[in-house]
Amino acid sequence: MVTRDGAVIMMRPGDTVHTPAGEEHWHGAVPDSLMSHLAMVEQLNGESAIWLEPVSDAEYTSAHSQAAR
Repeated sequence: MVTRDGAVIMMRPGDTVHTPAGEEHWHGAVPDSLMSHLAMVEQLNGESAIWLEPVSDAEYTSAHSQAAR
């Protein structure tokens, strides 16, 4: 998962990640693996996580290379 500020979280099978209300983020599989995503959406004061546009290949590659460090 990558947040708007560039923070990268590498998830493993069985991990649970909490995305706070109002946080912009993206997620996807690593190049050699698939990903399954189950979202439970809750709201805080009428606000939930923000679902955004697909990530470009360049953005994905950049985030993945940062996480590998």
